[in-house]
Formats: sequence, C-alpha cells, structure tokens
Amino acid sequence: MGLKWLTGTSKASREYDSNEEEYVELDAVTDSGEKTVKIRVATLNEFGDVERVQNMLRENNIVWIKIKPLKDKDMTDLKRAIDRLKKTVSALNGDIAGVDEDWIVACPSFARVHR
Repeated sequence: MGLKWLTGTSKASREYDSNEEEYVELDAVTDSGEKTVKIRVATLNEFGDVERVQNMLRENNIVWIKIKPLKDKDMTDLKRAIDRLKKTVSALNGDIAGVDEDWIVACPSFARVHR
C-alpha cells in the first residue's frame, strides 16, 4: 500500500515524479590521500631537551619519551620537565601518561592514551 509509488500506478507515484526536480545530487568528496602518523622517540638527558619534545608534539607527532637519564641525574629537573610537557600537551588538547617508571608517552589532539 505505502510503496505503490515504486510500481508507478498510484497517485503517489505521479506526485513523486513531479517532485523529482526538488532533489539536488551532490558529489561525495573523498580523501584518497594516505594519512600517516609519526611516532617519535626522544630522551630527556637534561631539562633543555624538553623544547625538542615540545616541537615534536607541535608537529603532530606521538612522542615516547625516555626519562630515565634525567631521573637518575636530577629529580627536580625531571619534575619541571614533566610539568612543562603537561602544559604543552594541555594547550594542544592532547594527552600524556606514564608508561612505566622510565617512559612517558605524549600525544597531540587527535590521539588519546587508553587507561
């Protein structure tokens, strides 16, 4: 009953045909380009290495950061470095997490660390 317009025998079919001009066909836009995500590895040997890691994050890289050398050297600098990285990740709407006692991972806005 409700599908008589498919057979073309009802009044609904004639109304449907007259309304066909109201529809506009749009081409679908597809992105055929291949997207890649870079995962970088960095080591914090001193507090100054934080700037290099920040630049990697700003370039939309996921960064695995080895913190053991700075942890063994100066715990105060390590805390300052991690605080600075947290602020950068927060500004980028990203995510940061400790993986174990020697590694952390920082992600830009398109990625999240599953906890």
